Amino acid sequence: MRLEQLQAFLAIAESGSFQQAARKCGVTQSTISRQIQALEADLGVQLFHRTAQAKLTLAGERLSPRARKICQEWRQVTEELADLMAGKQPELCVAAIHSLCAHYLPPVLQKFCRNYPDVQLRVTALGSDRALKVLKDGLVDLAIVMNNRFLTTSPEMVTQVLYDESIEVLAGANHPLAQYEQVPWSELIRYPQVVFKDGYGMQRLVQERFDRLGATLQAVLEVNTLDAFRGVARQGELIALLPQSALVEARLDPTLAVRPIANPDNSDSLAPGSSLSRQVVMVTSQDRLSIPPIQCFWQLVKELVPPKLSVAEKGTWGDEGDKRAEEAEGAEEEQIASHSLLTAHYSLLTQVEKCHVTKVLRVSSKG
Repeated sequence: MRLEQLQAFLAIAESGSFQQAARKCGVTQSTISRQIQALEADLGVQLFHRTAQAKLTLAGERLSPRARKICQEWRQVTEELADLMAGKQPELCVAAIHSLCAHYLPPVLQKFCRNYPDVQLRVTALGSDRALKVLKDGLVDLAIVMNNRFLTTSPEMVTQVLYDESIEVLAGANHPLAQYEQVPWSELIRYPQVVFKDGYGMQRLVQERFDRLGATLQAVLEVNTLDAFRGVARQGELIALLPQSALVEARLDPTLAVRPIANPDNSDSLAPGSSLSRQVVMVTSQDRLSIPPIQCFWQLVKELVPPKLSVAEKGTWGDEGDKRAEEAEGAEEEQIASHSLLTAHYSLLTQVEKCHVTKVLRVSSKG
């Protein structure tokens, strides 16, 4: 059975004439006749009484409402697919790690909304493992996560490396580690830590490094927001190992201290063979990347993440800021404007767990 056969059947049923149906379908009358004969052969029944006016048989009357529904569904799905490929999708859903939502995405969101004002943008902050899961389940269109080649490498996925960043120590201003300009591993492992919940890439990264050291990670508290990390560290007892992008606000807080981890050398017998860092990547599927709004968002992230910092901002980022400040000096005003826009139009940065795809709301926040 073919769609044009059903269309021919409906045209005859509505007009009562093979000749008029041929005109409506834009084919010859003999073509219409062959289509109906083939349809009747497939079904094993006669669909029309061959009289002066073509009338439906009992079998034809049974087929008519179902054929009409099939053709309506086909028209609807072809229209929806055409709209999708033309960039008319109603929403774009993104899952991203917390630090990126807080400090890197606002300029991207601003420009995307200018380019696609009719597309509803939905962003949620999730741990890397959970973000990749909801991407593979089709609940989001794109994920920005800490790279894990075991989860991001598959034939249907496209991965774009965005940046690498060092991991640093967050502690209270009066914590013993605050006295160091660079914290030795031999000192760092002595103190209890607040860590991300299981399922976050950072939690796994820190645990793997302690395992390499043959040291015990004293993880006494698990949290999943940057505010919680700062609040706990501010109390003075627990420390945290966090990426530089998660420490922007902490560097400006006089009650907190942010210190780099000392580079490996011969003086620190516990130092591992390389510095501790993470790589952030953007991931989507091959088929999604052909859709215009997703293409646009993908390209904006490539262009704007990480942001190019001005000389005035470089101190906020330590040594990494010095490198970025040499690249450009004009991003500060745009970032401020982007933050304002985000505050006005999205509650995702303050209530990010509430703003997500409806199905994702049922996913555990363990992320």
